[in-house]
Amino acid sequence: MDKFAAVEKALRTAAPDALIGVVTGAFVEHYGAEKVELRLADYGMRSLQTVESVPFVTEPIPIHDSPQGRAFGAQEPVVTSDPTDRSVEVHLPVTIRGDRMGVLSARLPENGYTQALLPEMQHICEALGHEILVAERDTDLYVLARRAARLTLAAEMQWQLLPGRSCSRPEFSVGAQLEPAYAIFGDNYDWSASADHLTLTVANGMGQGIDASLLTNLAVNAMRNARRAGLDLAGQATLADQAVYAQYQGRVHVSALLLRFGLNTGDVEAVDAGSPRLWRLRGRTVDPIPFDQQLPLGMFEDTVYTPQHFTVRPGDRLLLGTDGVYDAASPVGERYGERALAHALTSTRLLPPAQVPGAVLRELAGYHGETPLDDDALVVCLDWNGRPAGEARG
Repeated sequence: MDKFAAVEKALRTAAPDALIGVVTGAFVEHYGAEKVELRLADYGMRSLQTVESVPFVTEPIPIHDSPQGRAFGAQEPVVTSDPTDRSVEVHLPVTIRGDRMGVLSARLPENGYTQALLPEMQHICEALGHEILVAERDTDLYVLARRAARLTLAAEMQWQLLPGRSCSRPEFSVGAQLEPAYAIFGDNYDWSASADHLTLTVANGMGQGIDASLLTNLAVNAMRNARRAGLDLAGQATLADQAVYAQYQGRVHVSALLLRFGLNTGDVEAVDAGSPRLWRLRGRTVDPIPFDQQLPLGMFEDTVYTPQHFTVRPGDRLLLGTDGVYDAASPVGERYGERALAHALTSTRLLPPAQVPGAVLRELAGYHGETPLDDDALVVCLDWNGRPAGEARG
C-alpha cells in the first residue's frame, strides 16, 4: 500500500477528534517534520485559529499579515526558512471543493525538504479536508477552532444553517460572507448544485436576534424542502411564503432573492421577493440587475410569484447584497449602493470570488465610519465560467 493510501485509510478510520494526530504522524514519518499545526479560518475571516482540545490557548494568526494567511488567500503553498535552526516551514491550504477551511503548517529540517514534496503534502491536506467535513458531525473540535469569540445563540443558529463559505465547480465559483460574524440578525445565503443547475438564494428575516434567526430558519428550510421535492423556483418561493404566513399570520416576513442558473446555457430564472439586490460586473462595467419586486415571503396569504429571466455570459461576475450593505450610509448620508459598491466591485475584480465578499465588507466598514453597522451585512459573489458546448450532462 503506498503512503497516500495508507494516510487516507488512517484518516477514515481515526476518531473524529484525532485527525490532526494522524496527519502529524504521517508528516513525521515521511518528511521528518518537527512540528505540525492545523489552523482554521474564524467566522469573521480575520484570523487563523489553532485546532486544539482546549480552545483559545494558542494565539491566533492574522489572515492578512502572515505566511499562513498568504497560503490561505492565494490557495498555494508558502514556504519560509529559518537559517538559525536550519529549518523550513511549509504552509499548505486545506480546501475542499473550493471551500477554504484553513492552513496546515509543518516545520521540516532544511536538508529534508525539496519543492518536489509539495504536491505530496497537498494531497494529504485534501484528504484531511474531506475528513474534517465528515468528522464535524460527531465532534465540536473543528467548529470551536473557527470562532475567535463566543457566538450569540442567534449567530450559532444561522451559521449551522449555511452551506459553507465558498464553492467551486468548472462552471462557476461562489463565495459569501456575513458581518457581523458573531452576532447575526436574520441574513442568510444558501446554494445547491445539481448536474445541470445551480440554485442560489439570499434571505433576510425581519427583526433581530433569536426571533429573526427562527424566522429565517423556517423560510430557508421551507425553500430547501420545496427544492428537494422537485418544485420549480416559483414553487419554492410559494411554499416558503405559505410556511411563514401559517406560522406568523403576516406579522413578520422574509425578504428573499431566489436564482436558478442553467449550467448548460447561462439562462437564469429569478424570483425577487423583497430587498436583496444583484449587480453584474461585465468587463469593467457594473450594472444593477433590475427585477419587478414582488411581496416578501409570509406577508400575505396565497401570494403568487412570477419568475423573471436574464442571461449570464462566461466572465460575468455577480454580486448579491442585503440591505445592510447597499443601505449602509456614509457619515454624510450617501448610501453605499449608490456609487461606492460599484467602485468596490471593480476594484476587487482581480480577486477570486471567495475573497471578494470580505474585501467589499472591509470597504463598507471604512465607508460607514466609526459607528458600528446596525444591521447584518451579507455579500455573495459568483463568477460565471459556463460550460463548453458539448459537455451537457444528465
